[in-house]
Amino acid sequence: MSANAAPPEGKSSPPGERVDGQLLRIAFILVLGTFMATLDATIVSVGIDSLTEEFGASVAEIQWVTTAYLLAVVAAVPASGWLADRFGGRRTWLAAVGVFLLGSVLCAMAWSVTSLIVFRVIQGLGGGLLPATGQALLARVAGPHRTGRVISVVAVVPLLSPVFGPLAGGSILGVAPWPWLFLVNLPIGAVAAVLARRYVPAVPPSTRRTAFDLRGAALLSPGLAVLVYGLTEVAHGRTLPAAVGVTAGLAMLAGFTVHGLRTRGTPLVDPRLFTRPPFGAAALALLVLGASVFGTMFLLPLYFQTARGLTAWEAGLLLAPQGLGAAAGSVLVTRTISKVAPRTLVVTGIVLILAGTVPFTRLGHDLPDLVIASSLAVRGIGMAMVGAPVMNIVYSRIEPEHLPRASGALNLLNTVGGSVGTAALAVVLENRLSARGQDISSAFADTFWWVLGFCLLAAAGATRLPRTQARKP
Repeated sequence: MSANAAPPEGKSSPPGERVDGQLLRIAFILVLGTFMATLDATIVSVGIDSLTEEFGASVAEIQWVTTAYLLAVVAAVPASGWLADRFGGRRTWLAAVGVFLLGSVLCAMAWSVTSLIVFRVIQGLGGGLLPATGQALLARVAGPHRTGRVISVVAVVPLLSPVFGPLAGGSILGVAPWPWLFLVNLPIGAVAAVLARRYVPAVPPSTRRTAFDLRGAALLSPGLAVLVYGLTEVAHGRTLPAAVGVTAGLAMLAGFTVHGLRTRGTPLVDPRLFTRPPFGAAALALLVLGASVFGTMFLLPLYFQTARGLTAWEAGLLLAPQGLGAAAGSVLVTRTISKVAPRTLVVTGIVLILAGTVPFTRLGHDLPDLVIASSLAVRGIGMAMVGAPVMNIVYSRIEPEHLPRASGALNLLNTVGGSVGTAALAVVLENRLSARGQDISSAFADTFWWVLGFCLLAAAGATRLPRTQARKP
C-alpha cells in the first residue's frame, strides 16, 4: 500500500506532499488509539467519589487508581522505540491496543482497590505505547514532507482529551455504573484494531537487530516512576517517602544518563540525541508544554469545584473552549505548516499560551466566566500551534529507521512534563493553600505564576529552533 499519491492535475501541492484521503484514513485509525489512552487518563477522575463508595476506601487510597495509570504510562513509553524496531510498527501498535483493552476489561471486573490499581497498571502499559508507536508509524507512512500537515491533525487529540474526559465520565456515571468508565474503551479499541489490520500498512521491523537495553530499562522507567511518586508524596505532606522517592528517582535517572553515554550498545533513549539540534530545543519545548497543559488541566477543574462549587459536568463545560480553540488551531496549523517557518509557529503558539494564562493569575479577583472561557480558547489555539510543528521539525529531519526511537523520546518528554509538572504544581498549590488560609482563589492564582514560568522556559527553548523548514532532497 502506498500512502504517497501525486496530486491531481490542477492542484498546487507538489507530488509527494499532498495529504490524500488514504493518508487521512490511516491517521484517523491510529488516532483512535491515542484518543483512548489520553481520554482514559482523565475520564476516571470524575468517578473517584463513586469508586471510594464502592470499595469503602479512603480518598488517599483511591487516588492511586489515577496515579498508577500515569506511572505505568511513564514506564512504558521508553520501550516503544525498541519494540517497534524489533517487531514492526503496526504489530506493536496492535499489541498495545490488545493490552489496553485487556486492562480495561480487568478494571471493570475489579473486586477491590488493590485489584483495580494492579489492573490500571496493565491498562497504562498499553496506553503508554499507543501515542508513540502511532505517531512514528504515521510519520513513516506519510514521509518527511507530509508529516507536518498530518501530524497537526492528530496532535490535537491529546489536547482535547483532558477537556472531554470529565464530560464523558460525568455523562457515563449519570446513566450507568462505574465499570462503564472502563468498558467504554472496548468498542473504540475493537474498531481501531479491525480497521488497522485492513488499512494501515505493515511497516517491517528494523534491519538492525539490537539487544534490549535491560540496564537502561531498569534505571529509566522506574526512575521516572519513583520521581513522580516522590513528588506526589510531597504534595500529600509525607516528608520521608517524598525525600526517598525524589532522591532515588534522581539518582536512577543520573545513573541512566551515565549508562547511556558509556554503553556500546543501543540505549533505550540515547542521551546524545538531546545535544543534537534541533532535538534538544524541541525536547525542552515539549517537556514544558506538557507541564503547562496537564498542569492547567489539574489546577482549573480543582479550582472550579473547590473554590466555586461547580460539579464535574459544569467544570467540564467551562473547560470546553480550550478544546474548541485547539481544534481551530489545528486547522490553522494544517493550512500553514508547509508555508511558515516552524519556529514562527511555535513561538507564536507559546505567546498565545502566555496571553491565555495571565488572566488566571487574577483568580483571586472573581474572574468572570467569559474571561476564563476566552482565555482557555486562546490557550487552546496556542497549544495546537506548538505540538505539531515541534514534532514536524524532528520527524522531517531524522532518518526513517530512527523514527520509532525519536517518537518514543518525544512522547516520553511530553508525558514526563505532564506528570512531573502536575506533581510540582500540586506541591506549590499545597504550600499556597497553607499560606493563604481561607483565600482559596488567591492560592490558585499564586500557583498559576509557576505555569507562566513554565511557558517562559518553553519560549527560551523555542528560540533555538530552526528558522527554516527541512531541506527537501
